[in-house]
Amino acid sequence: MRGGLLDPAGQGGLQLIELGLAFVLSAVVGLEREFRQKSAGLRTYTLVGLASALIMLISKYGFSDVLANNRVVLDPSRVAAQVVSGIGFIGAGVIFLRRDSVRGLTTAASVWLTAALGMACGAGLPILALAATCGHLVIMFIFPLLVRRLPRSRWAPSHLTVAYRDGRGILRHVLVACGVERFVIDRVQIEHDQEAGDASTRIVTLSLEVRGGRPVTHLSATLSEIDGVVSVRSTDVNAIVD
Repeated sequence: MRGGLLDPAGQGGLQLIELGLAFVLSAVVGLEREFRQKSAGLRTYTLVGLASALIMLISKYGFSDVLANNRVVLDPSRVAAQVVSGIGFIGAGVIFLRRDSVRGLTTAASVWLTAALGMACGAGLPILALAATCGHLVIMFIFPLLVRRLPRSRWAPSHLTVAYRDGRGILRHVLVACGVERFVIDRVQIEHDQEAGDASTRIVTLSLEVRGGRPVTHLSATLSEIDGVVSVRSTDVNAIVD
């Protein structure tokens, strides 16, 4: 019974080690995503990596019982190629567009990387799998620090959320401050607190999309000093959020 239950070929200690390595490395990637509270976390990544390793092992060893010398020849890479195509469906499921920002691209790419980790472990390439896992951690933890130091385009939009007390004419002061700080306003949205009945205690939330040649933190600091402003938050509108 070649390739059956009584034959350890393809089901020995080496294959179990490869499955275990795929499990551990995929869990490491999943822990990083879980720590950042992303849509795909520890369980998703571990399942993707483990399943990819199993599929790779099946592609290598699962058809030994139908092979015959000089008659049947199989390419073990054919199943692995389908993993690369099929994992795109999972990656596409975590990408979504919210207003002007694309979210989930990094998560989708890391799901694809996790599938590659599992395939590498299943193919018997543990050193490459370990190196790729280290590369993932560098990309996720070191690269954001480098990106923050890059020069920022003056035309890149930023989003400001300003909360202030109603009835004090603060909106006019906010708009004037944007002009003084040399920021152009592209979009304005105002939301009133409907729960507060008294106008003196009502909080207005002002959403601004601004562009300027200076860091938006300068504008945030200026707006925070206006009497009656409760809070100011700033984010990049066109930033790709993982």
